[in-house]
Amino acid sequence: MATYILHRMVSTIAVTAMVGVFVFLLLRLAPGDPAAIIAGDTATPEMIAGIREQLGLNDPLPFQFVHWARSILSGDFGTSIFTGRPVLQLISQRLEPTISLSILTMTLSVTIGVSFGILAAWQAGGLVDRILTAFATLGFSVPVFVVGFFLIYVFAIRTHWLPVQGYQPVDHGFRPWLVHLILPTVTLSLPYIAFIARIARASMLEVLSEDYMRTAAAKGASSYAMLFHHALKNAGVPILTVIGLSFAGLIGGVVITETVFNIPGVGRLVVDAINNRDYPIIQGVLILVSGLYVLINLAVDISYTLVDPRIRY
Repeated sequence: MATYILHRMVSTIAVTAMVGVFVFLLLRLAPGDPAAIIAGDTATPEMIAGIREQLGLNDPLPFQFVHWARSILSGDFGTSIFTGRPVLQLISQRLEPTISLSILTMTLSVTIGVSFGILAAWQAGGLVDRILTAFATLGFSVPVFVVGFFLIYVFAIRTHWLPVQGYQPVDHGFRPWLVHLILPTVTLSLPYIAFIARIARASMLEVLSEDYMRTAAAKGASSYAMLFHHALKNAGVPILTVIGLSFAGLIGGVVITETVFNIPGVGRLVVDAINNRDYPIIQGVLILVSGLYVLINLAVDISYTLVDPRIRY
């Protein structure tokens, strides 16, 4: 087990390094000149050249990368080109809405998705199974922004039950915070509920068909014991995998959802930075998000040792 964990940690470091190189080259080699955008439409070539020199954009790419990597490792993610403020400060000011939306989304998705998957597998072939399978197919197929606009129209514009958009910090009160996040959370959760439910159903069906499950039923084991004590634990590896992979899609979903509901989170910050070609902000956000995603997948890999008895090397 220790060898497995050490191997996964070494692989995580290598993946993180490759992500850093990819992020740097992706933005540097993309079309568009941030110096020209900063200078404006009326700028002269001399003004643009001066800005490029000031930002270090005239240095060779290897020198730019080494300087950038040293800064990242020391905790300095640079300064925004347009606002002149530290990137980490800008990101920290936008973290609360994004973290709140992400935590609520994953909590709702895992709770409902796994429950639906277990119920559909237990009632395989029945009416409940067909209804839940149809819901999973629909939820996985409809784009997030379509669901968002539909929910806004029904629950905000027509009934006035929930606010259309915006965000209230949690220190302004728990109820306003939760009310403003209900529609975004439901919108972002639907595809993940469907995805997790489908994988949980398939995994549970495979386990429920095993001989030891029939033996447990013949010995008089209760439905609860068969589902949660025997089946769920043995079906846990695929479910844990899909939960970890869901975070990758969650990153893109947060950007769209925050835009639809006008939530001032990290996703909106990235959109604004892309429009302004603000390299430091884009790189800082991508590195932090990629690092978080790699760590989450490392945690999922390590958790395999708890649910899969075959991992003992």
